[in-house]
Amino acid sequence: MARRRFPFAPFRSRRSRGQATLETVLLLPIFMFFLFAFAKIFALLILVQKMEIASYYAATRWELESHRNVAYVSDDNLLKADIRNDVMDYLGFNNGQLKGFLNLASANLDILRTEVWQEVTLTVKTGPVLQIGWMYKSPGLTFKVIKYVPNRDRPIQFVLPGSGGAQNAAQNGGPGGGG
Repeated sequence: MARRRFPFAPFRSRRSRGQATLETVLLLPIFMFFLFAFAKIFALLILVQKMEIASYYAATRWELESHRNVAYVSDDNLLKADIRNDVMDYLGFNNGQLKGFLNLASANLDILRTEVWQEVTLTVKTGPVLQIGWMYKSPGLTFKVIKYVPNRDRPIQFVLPGSGGAQNAAQNGGPGGGG
């Protein structure tokens, strides 16, 4: 018995020479655009998380070194510049590829001293994130993170409430304990 060939073979046709034009020419560029847009959005989300970590580092370092370190007593600008350089390096301003991918424009570290709290503000600005020729140009984004740091300049010994340290200090002749 001879093998019978079907007139319609869905996967093998002599007329079909390749992939359909619709998928290859039209849908692939659209898929690549959305893939690129999602990669940029994901990278911006990571930038926000890195800003949280960098602002915590800046606030902690400012709290610990702004009044204790002898090298920074006379001028706060030296410490601010050093912290700012470390923060910008961590965020990717010194990496050309990352800076170009996220269109990072500037970073600013402001520190406001008050009587009780010190406000450490990290602001990062980006250029336009998505540009589609003449059709769409997104504005730049501004991200801001604020950390409040307690003022640690205490002229007297710090005593926790309820520890009994205040009574001992009063009996010994003052806050320093020496009478």
